Amino acid sequence: MTGKEIRLNVLEQCNPSFQAFGLWTHPRDRSTDYTSIDFWVDYARIAERGLFDNFFIADVYGVPDVFAGTPDAALRNGSQGPSLDPVVLISAMAYATESLCFTVTGNATYEMPYSFARRMSTLDHMTGGRLGWNVVTGYLDSGARAMGRDGLGPHDERYAVADEFLAGVYRLWEESWEDGAVLRDKENGLYVDPSKVHAI
Repeated sequence: MTGKEIRLNVLEQCNPSFQAFGLWTHPRDRSTDYTSIDFWVDYARIAERGLFDNFFIADVYGVPDVFAGTPDAALRNGSQGPSLDPVVLISAMAYATESLCFTVTGNATYEMPYSFARRMSTLDHMTGGRLGWNVVTGYLDSGARAMGRDGLGPHDERYAVADEFLAGVYRLWEESWEDGAVLRDKENGLYVDPSKVHAI
């Protein structure tokens, strides 16, 4: 019998109570420290020490607002809100670990392709390639309103926008800079060969 390889993932979100609602009230629970970078760095180190492969940090714009049509219940219970931006945590967590990978949620409905591609490329460099992207389109009306919209758009329209967004981001990553564009030639004072960089 041959052994099968298993991949272990932490699943978390930057708020007091992601899936185990109310656990933050337990005397030994530390999740209310989610606003501290030390909390996340310690968490990443524990995950790596426990031989986890990936630390997946989910994200959502808005606060759950289905019950009674308001976010009140979620906020009272600290259930998936209030939330912080997980992208800000990744560099510190990666710096404190050696092999742990990180996956972060990026919303294809509300992001702009260039700024998102740039942010993810920066994180890819800062983590040494230990980065993944969870593509979402959003699911909360409160998130849509927070982004200046009347409400969550129809499912098929959101996914059509996501397809276009993905195409734009991938073009930026794959076609804007050719392999070998960065020379770092100190002797000739040439950092990048401009002929290998293309506007997309």
